[in-house]
Amino acid sequence: MKKVRITVKRVARYDDLIEEYENPMEHPCGMTEGQEFIADGWNKPEGFCDSAWDSISAFVLTLSHGGEDIYDGWMKNKRSAMISCNDGFRPVSFLLETLDDSADRSE
Repeated sequence: MKKVRITVKRVARYDDLIEEYENPMEHPCGMTEGQEFIADGWNKPEGFCDSAWDSISAFVLTLSHGGEDIYDGWMKNKRSAMISCNDGFRPVSFLLETLDDSADRSE
């Protein structure tokens, strides 16, 4: 099984939706752009958001088992995926990249 690097690429925030619909929350999201995690198959990396993991774990599992070309040509690197969490107020975009023993490649 291959490891998968998860990189936080973008953290958005929709203040208008938060103001109108969300109950106040003390710590709604702790992700920061550039933050990296390494997933080992189905195991959620330590410190990773539970809700975000629910959104991306199936893709991580696919890549860790050698899956490629998710969504048929969507990504330039067929061993990667760009997936967002399902938080409608603060969506976070994650780049998932399969790692292996050889040098990181961008096919």
